[in-house]
Amino acid sequence: MDHGHHSGMWVPGEPPSPGRLFLPHLEAWSVLPVLAVLALVVYLAGVVRLRRTGVAWPWWRTAAWVAGAVSLFAVTGTWFNGYSMVLFSVHMTQHMVLSMLTPLLLLVGSPVTLALRTLPRGTGLAGVPRALLLDGLHSRLAQAVASPLFTVPLFIASLYGIYFTPLFDDLMSSPVGHQFMLTHFVVTGLLFFGPVLAQDPWPRSVGHAGRMLELLAPVPFHAFFGVAVMMATGLVVDSFAQPPAAWGIDPLADQGIAGGIAWSFGELPTALVLAVVLFSWMRSDERRARRLDRSADRSGDAELEAYNARLRALAADG
Repeated sequence: MDHGHHSGMWVPGEPPSPGRLFLPHLEAWSVLPVLAVLALVVYLAGVVRLRRTGVAWPWWRTAAWVAGAVSLFAVTGTWFNGYSMVLFSVHMTQHMVLSMLTPLLLLVGSPVTLALRTLPRGTGLAGVPRALLLDGLHSRLAQAVASPLFTVPLFIASLYGIYFTPLFDDLMSSPVGHQFMLTHFVVTGLLFFGPVLAQDPWPRSVGHAGRMLELLAPVPFHAFFGVAVMMATGLVVDSFAQPPAAWGIDPLADQGIAGGIAWSFGELPTALVLAVVLFSWMRSDERRARRLDRSADRSGDAELEAYNARLRALAADG
């Protein structure tokens, strides 16, 4: 079995097939898959700890976190990652999963809330991690990084700025550069979707209308990027110019598939998040209405009574 190397990075010897895509494969610089396993273990330990104190934690948050960690491992700690070195279509799928699917699943897991509930409070050494987390959330840097003036351009730049400049080929040429790029995709997704989903305390809170605007701002850019890659008549990046000859893959046709993946992938996560924001907006309106009803009950509709009394007095005078 001939396992080739691409700029010092491992590439499987056989062409991709459904059975081969997710075979585990770790290397010395496989940072993200190791982090995925760690994130899973630490989170589950937090949930167990919380349960022991008699506090319930929603099962679907745990399920979302597990799915997020699994999705991260699936595209970085397997043959999938090897194929992403030589096939644009596989790389683009990896990019979309890391920047849109993994972050959404992890954010639904509400890791910050879980941490704040399980980390010990207090002034001693044990209380330091929790205090650091709270300080971090309220820091100037966190507020700047969570601003839409930073997150939206970053989200758009991680498409155009990486693929339509020499940056992509530079990053692909070294294992460290490649890991950095994959990490950048995940962080960009977390920063972008964090305030929009609003499942956790975040350095900046946004109203529902603002969240919808932020979510929809990159959509046309994302779609146009996919179409631009699909329609390109030459190769956009050099890294995928020579897939293994025996696989019989045409790089330009593969690039067209990559563009199609980028174009279509943006729609589903965006629609799902939009549904979540709309649902939470409707629920907050219902809660407000109920609150107003309760206060009306408490005051016995005093305002309405006074108004009716005034009308009766006017009628009597008339």
